[in-house]
This record gives sequence, structure tokens and C-alpha cells, in this order.
Amino acid sequence: MRNRSLRVLLALLLTVVTGLALAPAAAAHPYCGLTWGSLDRAAGDMSAGTLTDVRAGRHACYDRLVLDVDAPLTGWSVRYVDQVVQDGSGFVVPVQGGARLEVVARVGVVPTDSWFTPGGALVDTAGYTTFRDVRWAGSFEGVTTVGLGVRSRLPFRALVLAGPGAGSRLVVDVAHRWCEPGHTC
Repeated sequence: MRNRSLRVLLALLLTVVTGLALAPAAAAHPYCGLTWGSLDRAAGDMSAGTLTDVRAGRHACYDRLVLDVDAPLTGWSVRYVDQVVQDGSGFVVPVQGGARLEVVARVGVVPTDSWFTPGGALVDTAGYTTFRDVRWAGSFEGVTTVGLGVRSRLPFRALVLAGPGAGSRLVVDVAHRWCEPGHTC
């Protein structure tokens, strides 16, 4: 009887120690396997070409903003800011959301009003999990800025994809959350 009690106590102690050892790994479990962060991203300097479209899409683990350029995009930056400001004037652009990303493509723009929704936004974000607002912040001396309002400061990635044709796309993906439900981050 005494040996059995000792074995039960040791098994219980082993279970507790193993659980404590595994807890930190579970706490750092990323959302959908995404390992993005929220620090600034940037590449290159000025680019040739012009911005031809701004669009967005919804995915299972993130929302995506796409800036289409009619040539290879080599200069861009994406970062969280307190306020998005208008290119050239420095006027604050009101962007809805708990946090704001400043999305900059170092290219000019094809002038058009066809991109805007009736409310003045570039994208209708109704139904998006993370996106709250997409606003035009202007284009000045070959630098074009878009304000992206998101629910809160969430992890994101930014990258340039080739195509369509000879063009390219600046892609900004913003995760729906930091980690999987049921895990602490």
C-alpha cells in the first residue's frame, strides 16, 4: 500500500512538473502559425511606375490590403503611426480604428476618383475581421500614402509580389489576433 501511494504521488508530481515545463511553449503559440510582429517594415528607395489600384481581401487568419503598381516596386514602407498625415501638407487624415498603419509606395499615382467608395474610403471594410478603414493620404513628389485603420495593434507582414504582367503588388497582411484562442500571449 505504501509503494502504491508513493507511485501515485510521484506520478502526480511528474504531471505537474511536465505541465509547468510545457506551459511557456503553449503561451507563445502563434495565431494560425503566423510569426509576424508589429515593427516597421521597409525596402529600397524610389521606384519607377505608378500606383494603379488599391484593393483588399479577407482570409481565414488575416485581412489583406493590396496596392497595385504598373512596374516593379522597389521602394516602400509600412509602419504603425499615431496619426496618418497627408503627403505634402502634413494635415492629419482621419483614419478609423484602434491603430493605424501608414502604407507608403514610393511611386506616383494614376489620378482617378473611381477608387473611392461613396463615403470617401478606398475600400469598404464592412465585414472585415481586422480592417476598420482604408483612406487616401495623398501623393506628393513620387511618394504615395494610404492610411490603414485596424482593430488594434496586431501583427502584420508586408511584401512585394510580382505581377500581374510587368507590374507588382505591395501586399500588407494584418493578422486577426496575436495567438490561437485558448492560449495566452
